[in-house]
Amino acid sequence: MFQHSMTVVRCVALAFVLAVAQPAFSTEFYSGTDPGFPPPVGEPSVLPAGAKLMKVFDGGCVLTEGVAAGHDGFMYFSDLTFTSRCKDPSGLYLQAGNIWKYDPQTGKAEIFRSPSGMSNGIKFDAAGNMVAALGADYGGRMLVRTDMKTGKSIILTGLFDGQPYNALNDVTIDERGRIYFSDPRYLGHEPVMQPGFAVYRLDPDGKVHRVITDGGKTNGVLVSPDQKTFYVVSNDNGWLDMNRIVKGEAPPFQAHHVLQAYDLAPDGTMSNRRVLVDYAPYSGPDGLISDAVGNMYVALRAENRPGIGIFNPAGEEVAFVSTGSELPTNVGFGRGEERKVLYVTSGKSLYKIAMVNDGYELPPVK
Repeated sequence: MFQHSMTVVRCVALAFVLAVAQPAFSTEFYSGTDPGFPPPVGEPSVLPAGAKLMKVFDGGCVLTEGVAAGHDGFMYFSDLTFTSRCKDPSGLYLQAGNIWKYDPQTGKAEIFRSPSGMSNGIKFDAAGNMVAALGADYGGRMLVRTDMKTGKSIILTGLFDGQPYNALNDVTIDERGRIYFSDPRYLGHEPVMQPGFAVYRLDPDGKVHRVITDGGKTNGVLVSPDQKTFYVVSNDNGWLDMNRIVKGEAPPFQAHHVLQAYDLAPDGTMSNRRVLVDYAPYSGPDGLISDAVGNMYVALRAENRPGIGIFNPAGEEVAFVSTGSELPTNVGFGRGEERKVLYVTSGKSLYKIAMVNDGYELPPVK
């Protein structure tokens, strides 16, 4: 009873402090360090006054990615160890990705899985299982589900039309249990066997459907909380392996960089594609997430303005959280007492910042 009462007190205290958003709370609540980024700006309907992005982890090799809240209270995120840059201490052997887990209660992070199969996007389904999109560059190029109670993993899909995927990137799940994932290619020595970049849908019966073929070089994906809109990023640098660009060559061509939306039908099909934001001539978004009222939190890799753009469902920016000169990769809300806390993967690090609204969560399994 005492423990329950204390939990209630902590929750009430947290809600109160978030509401008044005093800077002292930011210092006390976050165990991380101030990275010195410009202060966030935006509407008080989404961004608390005095909220600040704070660094809580700095141990990745090249890029942190795919942060998501487990049902166990930990935050899980990918560590993309490009094999051309990340090797063992001898410099002879390659790394093939890690998944870290961060404990908000202690501020400590530890390896959850290594190698990760070059995991990128991570989400948790309604039952608390981890669903990870595995990429190329000695990665799995498949969609994997892990039972967090037993630690056992299964391959949900590894081939389409009998051929390997390009390099799975991001994943989102609707309230019917259907899993959507994007399949671009940014690096890796493996042959490209699919005819193009696409978004796929995995149904509960195990069947896979290619549902978006006109979305450009598909990257971040998101089902809206009302289940009626599907958001997908096109982030096209014009190359299949950016690590093979020779020094002195022109940088990758910036092609299709947009945040776009589709109508999502009850049967899981898409229609009525429209562009919400066009980022030309700069790079565009990466991963994105939604709060409970439908606002989007988008990791913007635009060289002229790196940070997290917060957009209403119409695609209008209502707030912006700068990441300085770092190019962010993904975002995810915490759970429980941290349901209003937004986590950000950027550079080799993990950050967190208080928000006004709860993050959207899948309804629990009945």
